[in-house]
Amino acid sequence: MSFWSGQQYQSPGGFDPQLPRTLFLLLLSVASARGVTQNPKDCVAFQSEKGSSISCHPPAELPSSLPADTFHLVLELFNLTQLPPDILKGASKLQELHLSSNRLESLAAEFLLPAPQLRVLDLTRNALTRLPPGLFQASAALETVVLKENQLEVLEASWLHGLKALGFLDLSGNRLRKLPAGLLANFTLLRTLDLGGNQLETLPPDLLRGPLRLQRLHLEGNRLQVLGKELLEPQPDLRYLFLNDNKLAKVAAGAFRGLRQLDMLDLSNNSLASVPEGLWAPLAQPGRDMQDGFDISGNPWICDQKLNDLYRWLEATKDKMFSQNATRCAGPEAVKGQTLLAVAGSQ
Repeated sequence: MSFWSGQQYQSPGGFDPQLPRTLFLLLLSVASARGVTQNPKDCVAFQSEKGSSISCHPPAELPSSLPADTFHLVLELFNLTQLPPDILKGASKLQELHLSSNRLESLAAEFLLPAPQLRVLDLTRNALTRLPPGLFQASAALETVVLKENQLEVLEASWLHGLKALGFLDLSGNRLRKLPAGLLANFTLLRTLDLGGNQLETLPPDLLRGPLRLQRLHLEGNRLQVLGKELLEPQPDLRYLFLNDNKLAKVAAGAFRGLRQLDMLDLSNNSLASVPEGLWAPLAQPGRDMQDGFDISGNPWICDQKLNDLYRWLEATKDKMFSQNATRCAGPEAVKGQTLLAVAGSQ
């Protein structure tokens, strides 16, 4: 007996795999209510011009086989520590694979070999501590890899070999303490990198030497103490930069040099008391820069003459400033507790 429903549901115009996941799950629920799947142990199947979309959640059972035209597969909430070795057998047309909210502890190096057309791999909220070298050896088409909220403490560059088309990499919510040099050297197409919510204290200076057009960089929620001069230099097209909720006490002069496309900067909740003169100059260009705003609140700013450059920048860009009332001076005593904007306006 096959564990996926043989009945087919054809939505008007066919199912669009680009629909948000929540909407997709809603459609699955509606389909179930309409009798598309009658046995609670069956997965739900949609049929479209692109092929079969299979979604399995408990109490459904894992499918013993998949339709040959499966292009979208969801296996979530099963509390699996390992996957059956042949779970993707015959799924040569698979493009999206969602395995979130299980308890996967390991993956076989051969796991993805049957799915060379895979474009999206979601492994959110599992228990992975490492990836086997060779996992992506046949994944040249893979564009999105989500490893959010696993238990990775280290990351080796060899684990990611084979990802030639990678554009989105999410490693947030793990336990990473350090990253190897050259990690992203071959990821020229990478657009989004999320390293938020880890335990990183430092970053290799060459981390971003590889991607040619990175647009979003998430480093929030780590333990970074210093932002070096060279880290961001290779990324002139960066638009969103999240450095909030770290322990940054120093930002090197020239750290933002070349970031003339930046639309949003979050430096809130760090340990910044002062910053070098000229730091903000690249961010004050006319046009579209910083159009989505910036946040420097929650820092222990010492509002003396060393911040004159920052005062001038705030006066020119205050309409784009978030948390204005929470951006206050920690000293000297004469201005302690005042907002930076108030001090800037009195200069």
